[in-house]
Amino acid sequence: MRSRTLTLLAATVSVGLVLTACGTNSSNSGGTGSNSASASAPAAAGANGKVGVILPETASSARWEAFDKPMLQAALAAQGFDADVQNAQGDAQKFATLADGFISSGVKALIIAPADPAVGASVEAKAKAAGIPVIDYDRPSLGGSAEYYVSFDNEKVGQLQGQAMADALKDKAGAGVVQIEGAPTDNNATLFTRGQDSVLEPLFTSGKLKRIQKQPINDWDNQLGGTTFEQIFTNNGGKVDGVVAANDGLAGAVITVLKRNGLNGKIPVTGQDATADGLKAVMRGEQYMTVFKPIKEEAEATAKLAAALVKGDKAGADAIATGKLHDPKNNRDIKSVLLTPTTILAKDIKTVVTQGYVKTTEICGGDLAAKCTSLGIS
Repeated sequence: MRSRTLTLLAATVSVGLVLTACGTNSSNSGGTGSNSASASAPAAAGANGKVGVILPETASSARWEAFDKPMLQAALAAQGFDADVQNAQGDAQKFATLADGFISSGVKALIIAPADPAVGASVEAKAKAAGIPVIDYDRPSLGGSAEYYVSFDNEKVGQLQGQAMADALKDKAGAGVVQIEGAPTDNNATLFTRGQDSVLEPLFTSGKLKRIQKQPINDWDNQLGGTTFEQIFTNNGGKVDGVVAANDGLAGAVITVLKRNGLNGKIPVTGQDATADGLKAVMRGEQYMTVFKPIKEEAEATAKLAAALVKGDKAGADAIATGKLHDPKNNRDIKSVLLTPTTILAKDIKTVVTQGYVKTTEICGGDLAAKCTSLGIS
């Protein structure tokens, strides 16, 4: 069921601002370096033409509409593009139809985050035939033809989740852990799992921790994630000591089940995306951690890459995308920007607020007002 994995060979990049990236198979993982993009001063809005953007869905995470859409619009406008950002809502046919419309209208570039890699690959073939450059955004189209990919070091995301769980349970020998993973068709989900397992497998093997069950969730469906976890929880007699949930949406579904059983806040749960709901759960102590991914940097790197490609500046594009991601379906490397994720515990939430990724009003109301004050969030 699990999609084939990609090997990340990331390098660090600088795209106006410094964008750091960790390569999962690189000897200098976590090191720093920089390359300058060739983009000049921001162009007038729309001066460089129209760019089509297709995001995957909204069901799995609040990030796509709350962060990616507005940040891509702003970043592309700063590069002189008229950006049309659409969302396929998890519908492969809608994704293909949106892409066909963009291609037939003659967009200067196409930026896609496919929910289904096969559909993404099909879209890329059509765009290539029309002479339109394509950038894979956040999710790769396995077997596709896009020459550039912008995302995060997704195996590192999983490592952060696994390490957080190991830290949370370090004093509980033999603690039982459930892993609620993302969609088996999403290569990012596969990489999250691989990263988690790189930390947790040695602990399972040694007996320091015990794996109760690892279960992928089709379509990143939060409701399905909740019912799946409830079945695992019930089948194990309610004996669960920790839950590695792949993102904040799945974490929220797990917490709902724990709450019904009077265990919310008593069992550590991981997450990802630093959504408003996820951050509130962390402050309440119901979620142990989340993973912050600076989507603004992802959007800005994508926009600058698009500007270089539209200008035919391959050298400039290559200076931005200095990492590599291997696609085993067609045995090729994709030039990549792979940004660095960060663990967010309660004490770190102020960082997410001060960087403008979430507003105080979104997370500090009601029962959390005093907690925000104690964390220095105002």
